[in-house]
Amino acid sequence: MNLLARREHSRSELALKLGRRFSDEKVVQEQIRRLADECLQSDRRFAESFVRQRVERGCGPLRITRELRQRGVDQWDIDGALTDATIDWAGRAVQVVKRKFGGGKPLDVRERARWQRFLEYRGFSSEHYRRFMDEG
Repeated sequence: MNLLARREHSRSELALKLGRRFSDEKVVQEQIRRLADECLQSDRRFAESFVRQRVERGCGPLRITRELRQRGVDQWDIDGALTDATIDWAGRAVQVVKRKFGGGKPLDVRERARWQRFLEYRGFSSEHYRRFMDEG
């Protein structure tokens, strides 16, 4: 309960953290199951919270998906959280680029490549970059 009082955790994060504190894995899994049954732990709620946090930090859908998978969230919950967020990812990519590089468009090929690599690192697709270049 103390871990969940601070922030949402995925089921696998809880298992990992509780596994470090308690040696009996069966008891740990039983307690996690009980928390989920009482709606105190939810991978879907964790994913929704995580998506909101990462969007505010300027991350795109590909990076968010990858990070949620690393935290043991299943694809169904990831897709649902991303869909429920109703974010214009291309528009968000424009905001992230403008915050990093300022207004305008890249002047040469090298700078274009740099901006595209930046967006890819942040988890945006090449389609988001193309839309940015078309709209500016």
